[in-house]
Amino acid sequence: MNNPAEDILEQAAQWRASGKQVALATVVSTWGSSPRPVGSQLAVDEDRRMIGSVSGGCIEGAVVHEALQVMQGGAPKLLDFGVTNEQAWEVGLACGGKVQVFVERVD
Repeated sequence: MNNPAEDILEQAAQWRASGKQVALATVVSTWGSSPRPVGSQLAVDEDRRMIGSVSGGCIEGAVVHEALQVMQGGAPKLLDFGVTNEQAWEVGLACGGKVQVFVERVD
């Protein structure tokens, strides 16, 4: 059985080998409620194909948007996503949380 992280990196390498631009997003820190632990990864190619996850879906769209920009401009980005405890209660979540995601181009 393959390690899921290895599958993500292997797929990213295959996309690059086929000539596609690729970005890799990695969860670098979390606080409070977070659906994915530190080290979770999402690879995205220029056609918006994805493998992996950094949030279980709730911030993936924003991460993909930033990944496409990183592919074009090359500058890595540290993204911050979070919600206060008060905002979390308003939408029915048990607690607030924060996640930081580092997005870099795969060369």
